[in-house]
Amino acid sequence: MASVSPLILIDGSSYLFRAYHALPPLVSSKGQPTGAIKGVISMIRSLQKEYPESPIAVVFDAKGDTFRNEIYKEYKAHRPPMPDELRSQIEPIHQIIKAMGLPLLVIPDVEADDVIGTLACQATTQQRETLVSTGDKDLAQLVSDHVTLINTMTNERLDIEGVNKKFSLPPERIVDFLALTGDKVDNIPGVPGVGPKTAVKWLQEYGSMDAIIENADKIGGKIGEKLRDNIEQLRLSYELATIKLDVSLDISIGELIPEEPDPAQLMALFSEFEFKTWTKELESQGVEISSEQLAAVREDLGVTDPAETDGPDLSELETSRQDYELLADTEALKSTIKAIKSAGQFAVAALFDANEHFMSAQVIGLAFSWEPGQAVYLPLAHDSLESASNLDRRECLQLLKPVLQDPSIHKVAHDSKRLAHLMQNHDIAVRGWRFDTHLASYVLNSVANNHSLEDVSHYYLQQSLKSQDALLGSGRNKLPVSQCDPQAALDWLAPRADMTFRLRHKLQAVLESTGELWGLYRYFELALSPVLQRMERTGIAVDPERLHEQSAALCERLAELEEQVYKEAGETFNLGSPKQLQTVLYEKMNLPVLKKTPKGQPSTAEAVLQELALEYDLPNMIMEHRGLSKLKSTYTEKLPLQINRSTRRIHSTFQQAVAATGRLSSTEPNLQNIPIRSTEGRKIRQAFIAAPGYRLVAADYSQVELRIMAHLSQDKGLVTAFANAQDVHRATAAEVFGVGVDEVTGEQRRRAKAINFGLIYGMSAFGLARQLGIDRHDAQLYVDRYFERYPGVLEYMERTRELAEEKGYVETLFGRRLYLPDIKAGNGMLRKAAQRTAINAPMQGTAADIIKQAMVDIDHWLQTGVLDARLVLQVHDELIFEVAEADVDLLTEGVRFRMVSAASLDVPLVVDVGVGENWDQAH
Repeated sequence: MASVSPLILIDGSSYLFRAYHALPPLVSSKGQPTGAIKGVISMIRSLQKEYPESPIAVVFDAKGDTFRNEIYKEYKAHRPPMPDELRSQIEPIHQIIKAMGLPLLVIPDVEADDVIGTLACQATTQQRETLVSTGDKDLAQLVSDHVTLINTMTNERLDIEGVNKKFSLPPERIVDFLALTGDKVDNIPGVPGVGPKTAVKWLQEYGSMDAIIENADKIGGKIGEKLRDNIEQLRLSYELATIKLDVSLDISIGELIPEEPDPAQLMALFSEFEFKTWTKELESQGVEISSEQLAAVREDLGVTDPAETDGPDLSELETSRQDYELLADTEALKSTIKAIKSAGQFAVAALFDANEHFMSAQVIGLAFSWEPGQAVYLPLAHDSLESASNLDRRECLQLLKPVLQDPSIHKVAHDSKRLAHLMQNHDIAVRGWRFDTHLASYVLNSVANNHSLEDVSHYYLQQSLKSQDALLGSGRNKLPVSQCDPQAALDWLAPRADMTFRLRHKLQAVLESTGELWGLYRYFELALSPVLQRMERTGIAVDPERLHEQSAALCERLAELEEQVYKEAGETFNLGSPKQLQTVLYEKMNLPVLKKTPKGQPSTAEAVLQELALEYDLPNMIMEHRGLSKLKSTYTEKLPLQINRSTRRIHSTFQQAVAATGRLSSTEPNLQNIPIRSTEGRKIRQAFIAAPGYRLVAADYSQVELRIMAHLSQDKGLVTAFANAQDVHRATAAEVFGVGVDEVTGEQRRRAKAINFGLIYGMSAFGLARQLGIDRHDAQLYVDRYFERYPGVLEYMERTRELAEEKGYVETLFGRRLYLPDIKAGNGMLRKAAQRTAINAPMQGTAADIIKQAMVDIDHWLQTGVLDARLVLQVHDELIFEVAEADVDLLTEGVRFRMVSAASLDVPLVVDVGVGENWDQAH
């Protein structure tokens, strides 16, 4: 007789809460929370792939009370209400499950556990194997020869042996255990003072709860008294904890047969919630949907596009509309200032041209809110038919200046750094920034694609804000910001100030409830924002003539390379054309095709050319040409155009809320990616210079991520090497190649360095072989020897992967959470990439936290005015300062001290400091 596939029963309610709390709070571009939807459906899909022949049913709790509330009115009474952002995701989950063709069971008066227990019991009577997918420990009481629990988040599998190992009790004693210990979440009282250890001890000694009650007089001490005083409460707890196995169901296990999925409905749902990977999967199968189908899905879900309505469809915002006021004169402004002073705090939002550089942007209008539902708009520089509504900008800003510069009056903003620049352009140095909703959102979920005020307001407050297109229009008809009508500006900006004010309290509560995240937000991110603003404002001097010279030199070298390429290829062609390059490399020269594009064409990507360059000259020339062309177009030609005419310096924007790991990035221009090892890259750094009478000082953390690895892994070999100030790459080479430290060759050290850094980035033996240009077998030997010598590193990596799979995120030393949405992905490549990220992210994120702490400490010191020095750049693990020649030694000493003191590790932090007239010399 053929074996029957196991029945899969999914505890949908358990999935729902686990996905919501353990995965990052994703939100669509329309503001719809989607994190729980994606998490639940991902877990169901992974089970479908693992058990393709099995019938699967998904069970959810129904709304309202159950029979347990009739037994005990206080049952689950202490549970907080379900968050609105979670509640809004339940119906979409149900719709998707139905479209997948899976049976969905929601039975009133009982819980999902009871339905699962009843179905599992039915299956057992038929000798059928059942797998219950859940994260709820209560269901361990169902485990038997035919019932096993599986946890998709932790990959834990609990059969009879597994339950015994986890609880030190057999499955039939789990209800006794739960009755004795109680459950704070469900408000099952249990016996006061009896914890897991006592419960296990009693059950192992007496055998069952009934036997414990029979022998209650033999149990001494206060705990015995509590047991005897709470016998009836214990029996009640037993009844509450027992899963019902005889729920009256209209469906039997024989009817739990999945139907054919509805691809069009799935496509419409996945499109609505912007699950791009899944929509592409359906597209590849030829699935298409019409706008009518998408509209029907949106109607079923009750979704309304804010753009299709007259305004926000949320009553709270609408009822507060009457409190949004357009200030008509300076007397009204003075009344506002008085109210703000009385409140002691306010949120501010500004209207300005965001396309203008922060050094020159001018304020067009300001909105203020000092209590929920109330806001005013101050029109200052509108150039429209209603420009008569403008108040005198200079006079108004002078009235506001004392309030804005008073640190005792707390300010709230969404991107306070940009607002600080804007006001400084009007000679106002804002002080007293107390909360930044942009940074708070980033700390709570750094992997979110967008931390716009629209998204954050919708996710945390369920309030809709109009996009700027609603104010200015779009496309060819888009108005310049200054030409918008003041009344329209009021309607657009006042709600933004209002939402910012409300978000402050909401986000602060969420941060404070998450432990270390509040400290990370307050003392790292919020404290760093004014440091970055000062650094951006200061900028760095650049020598345009040197860049012009370098550009000319690059032109010559590029011309030489082109001639060499044409000679090697035997013909001329467009080096910038992938198609023509494909023809030359693969058709004319017959080079091996190592990888193809998604369209099936031979790839000319960088990684492919790197591998080909190990054996062929032409790919090497092409790579050099590409690199030099990028330097020329991105830096030597573009940087001179980005020099500020007034300051003669470049003022880059440093983005604080972009990189998931906490690293800073820069834009306009991006100064993080200037090559450091190539001669041409170093020449570009030579163009970054100190002002006359000053020097540049570069302070760089040495091997900081390896030191963090040593601290986190506690590997004795690595810790010892750093503690003894050894050359860690030389020490690694000695261990891996089995030679004395003094006998290590330069090539061996180079390979050891590649191993050290490669492994912390999750590099495989294949990747190492490619980087070093060696045989894959030899690379694997190096890796194996490395882990033999440094077993703590391997243990750390394995432990970190396990924790990442269990929690859905990893953490830095300072508590920054780095969510890994693909750690459970069915796609092997995505899952492995997430596993590599899990290993490296704590190190890279901790390094980011450390340098941020150092920047805050150093800025605090420099703000005292003890030195004529300022921070001008931050690039990865390096800080660059401009300092008066007389203060170089004092700055060097003070910076080094504060950088090595920024974190307390079990290995020393080391900082290399250089001084020079330009960045290259200093580095």
